[in-house]
Amino acid sequence: MSVSGIRKTATKAAGVVLFMGAMAWAAVPAYNFFCKVTGYGGTTNAAETGSDVVLDKTIKIRFDASLERDMPWVFEPMQKDMVLKIGETGLAFYEAYNPTDRPVAGTASYNVAPYSAGAFFTKIDCFCFEEQVLQPGERLTMPVTFYVDPEIVDDDEAKFAKAITLSYTFHETPLPEDMAALETGNGAADVEAN
Repeated sequence: MSVSGIRKTATKAAGVVLFMGAMAWAAVPAYNFFCKVTGYGGTTNAAETGSDVVLDKTIKIRFDASLERDMPWVFEPMQKDMVLKIGETGLAFYEAYNPTDRPVAGTASYNVAPYSAGAFFTKIDCFCFEEQVLQPGERLTMPVTFYVDPEIVDDDEAKFAKAITLSYTFHETPLPEDMAALETGNGAADVEAN
């Protein structure tokens, strides 16, 4: 194989690697956008206040937590489940812990099962609305405030749900620029000091 052929092959391979890296980096935001637009995957709603209507009918809410592969945190719900009246405002907590020796930033993607109930699960406030940054050894309690919209009882599919599972997955994200600059600055200072 000629030198130009090797260069051409190396250039194509590098292009494929860069393309795959870009697709992996964009996968989480693209999936979240897709779910919000289509309602796929049990995507929830958001509201500024709780429901004006509370029914006598109850529903069980289960809580689940997971981490993207290589996300170094420990992440779990602080309660396994709770029973609420439909329309009643609920408050649940999740806990994240950074056992590493470096700051780690993360964002949470979420879904609701069964999928038919996703449109009726409404978040008022959630840690998933913002990026979270945990310092080395930091433990953080994160709330989520929500309710199940009373209109669920009129939906042909969702009205049969006896329980709803709210699941979060944390994904590592790049540190905010100001923190990344501090990290780089500290690393440079440590190298110069030695």
